[in-house]
Amino acid sequence: MARDAKDLEALVLVRVVRLNAVVAGVVTGLLAGLAVFVATNWLVLKGGRVVGPHLSLLGQYFIGYRVSFVGSLIGFAWGFLAGAAVVWIYNRLAGLRDFSGAGPR
Repeated sequence: MARDAKDLEALVLVRVVRLNAVVAGVVTGLLAGLAVFVATNWLVLKGGRVVGPHLSLLGQYFIGYRVSFVGSLIGFAWGFLAGAAVVWIYNRLAGLRDFSGAGPR
């Protein structure tokens, strides 16, 4: 009976950790996307002759990104994907250290 309880506890722990990984990925992605969105729109609303030369360098990494309102939407999408990907990769690498065999599959 004690062995069954221990197995159930390990299974629940693995499920909770995987759920936390999904939540962490979504939250990190939303924060990264929102940061790009807000920074871009801040510069667009601020205006000026030259708008965001440094921020426009994100276009080198985020395909389709420009310092404009439409670019801020594209930047939000790319920021979300990049943030979620970082957490996903971290969780995969952390799962490699799990020697119990209950890591990611």
